[in-house]
Amino acid sequence: MVRNTMIYDVVIIGGGPGGYSAAIYAKRFNLSTLVITRERGGLVTKTHLIENWPGEKSITGFDLAQKIEDHATSLGVEIIDTEVLEITKENLEIKKDITKENNNHDIFKIKTSQEQTFQSKTIIIATGTNRRKLNVKGEDEFYGKGVSYCATCDAGFFKNKIVGMVGGSDSAVKEAIYLTEFANKVYIIYRKETPRAEPYNMKLLNEKIKEGKIEIINNANVIQILGTTKLTHVILDKSFQNSRELTLDGLFVEIGADANVELAKQLSVKLNEKNEIIIDKNSITSDKAIFACGDVVNSELKQAITASAEGVRAAYSAHEYLQKNLRC
Repeated sequence: MVRNTMIYDVVIIGGGPGGYSAAIYAKRFNLSTLVITRERGGLVTKTHLIENWPGEKSITGFDLAQKIEDHATSLGVEIIDTEVLEITKENLEIKKDITKENNNHDIFKIKTSQEQTFQSKTIIIATGTNRRKLNVKGEDEFYGKGVSYCATCDAGFFKNKIVGMVGGSDSAVKEAIYLTEFANKVYIIYRKETPRAEPYNMKLLNEKIKEGKIEIINNANVIQILGTTKLTHVILDKSFQNSRELTLDGLFVEIGADANVELAKQLSVKLNEKNEIIIDKNSITSDKAIFACGDVVNSELKQAITASAEGVRAAYSAHEYLQKNLRC
């Protein structure tokens, strides 16, 4: 076990827009800052185009994440690429200020998959979400052989092919539109009547429908995925064009995500009924030394820009906590 004896002011778990924005502001507040992330940029890197980030009329998710990361590292933010497995608390005496008065305070001990241990006075959780799966027969078997959870990553493999997109959210609609740049035809398979995308994206969707590039199969679910060495067709729970069997070259799944709250549970941070971390308006959790931001928290609107704002508030709150409690 490699143990870093330095005690950071703040350790940020997660390297998406929220985590990186928190790191930028933490450094501006002169806090010793470490970001630990298993995926630089987070899920935003899988987004083809972002067109609602102020100052960027249109930018890929990967490029936006890279710009934010470059900003953070230019300020001296340390980034370590690994997964955090465990966070615990231990009581440690910290020198409070020049008076040398001792202050008993909980220190967070962070253990990683690379057998490293780090210590911090505060924690910012920005662990994001894990994409949901269909959990149907053949899904795992044909993952990477026609089944994908990332259009931005895999669309290029389906040039002039026929593909399906499972889901009806704004993200699913955006990915379906993106897929039309490669595939000849995209079927949106949605369990409800009408996709629920933002008005602008609905406008684009309707244009693609008129062009014959997209067709919606509504009130339907994929119940099985079949093929040989690769996916060849799926089985629906309702008939479409007189058959429940739909021939496809690829199937993309965009049906939402679940908050990655395992570390929050270890720390006994309060969660809501959706299993999201509860934060207040200042990104403070039920533990006054733990803060959170991004898709893992209980905010209704989950966008890169809102994650960034929550990260800024988390860094500010961490700074205020340290000033009041440890006079850092």
